[in-house]
Amino acid sequence: MMEILSTGGLTTVQDAGRRGFRRYGVGISGPLDALAAQVGNLMVGNAPDAAFLEVVIFPLRVQFKQTTRIAVTGSDAQMEVDGQRCPPWWSVVVQPGQIVTLRAPQSGGVAYVCVAGGIDVPVVLGSRCTDLKAGFGGLDGRTLRKGDSLSLLPSRAVNSTRRFGVFPPCAGIPLPEMEAPLSDKTTLVRVLPAAQWESFSEPTREQFQTCDWQITPDSNRIGMRLSGDAQLKPEKAVELLSHGIVPGVVQIPPQGQPIVMQCDAQTAGGYPKMATVIAADMWRLAQAPIGSRLRFQCVNMQQALDANDEVQAYLARVKRAVDFLFQDV
Repeated sequence: MMEILSTGGLTTVQDAGRRGFRRYGVGISGPLDALAAQVGNLMVGNAPDAAFLEVVIFPLRVQFKQTTRIAVTGSDAQMEVDGQRCPPWWSVVVQPGQIVTLRAPQSGGVAYVCVAGGIDVPVVLGSRCTDLKAGFGGLDGRTLRKGDSLSLLPSRAVNSTRRFGVFPPCAGIPLPEMEAPLSDKTTLVRVLPAAQWESFSEPTREQFQTCDWQITPDSNRIGMRLSGDAQLKPEKAVELLSHGIVPGVVQIPPQGQPIVMQCDAQTAGGYPKMATVIAADMWRLAQAPIGSRLRFQCVNMQQALDANDEVQAYLARVKRAVDFLFQDV
């Protein structure tokens, strides 16, 4: 059992996502940074679909009522166990009564608290994840608040007392070189052309890739809203029926400022789809904080597949290391 002592808001129970129901209008939900969540579950000996906490606003304070293993991944949010600091991307055993605090990160956005066995909330449509837009899943379909108690599923990983960490993706997954250098607060995000790419002129497509787009405060788990000097307009007015969209799609509303759809996005939309963030860079998108900037780089399908191979290779290295540490459990 774990109890929420305090939270900055927007802390939810998530898992790998709710799959197979988009045709009924039910979105995927799940983590903004799926890679960090996968690594966190590996670090506590969980199955890939185990439920965890996603923390967007800090600080968070949680008290554990039983011995368990936890891992904190995602941003470099500072974890403390009874006031003792632990490094980011770290796995440790906590004892009954101990309090874990997550303080605001110096860099990055969202953080994950994974717990051995996973969080035990009801399964709704095949998933434990919270869909805030629809109001179901997780704990009563809402964000967590002070006094909430969450049950934990059993796990053998608590039998090991090892404390260990792993290298974060930013240290283990390379990025291609840029012709123009990026500032410290600008994140490179690679994209593939989407359905209406050709509806935009060549100069507009160039502006899309050379403008540094600022992430605005009205961004949320539905969409990341961007602001920049460029105004992206199709060459001709486009009348579109609503069509399917997925997380990562870059839509261009009439004012010409992009919206990158996130994991709580609706399943259909009518704005022109200019591009789609490649799967390998969705974690980079999630870790770009409000007020920072994005720069898009268009790549081809082979480059997107190669980038995904690099992510899978990183995950495989983490899994081998963790399996070695847990081999006697």
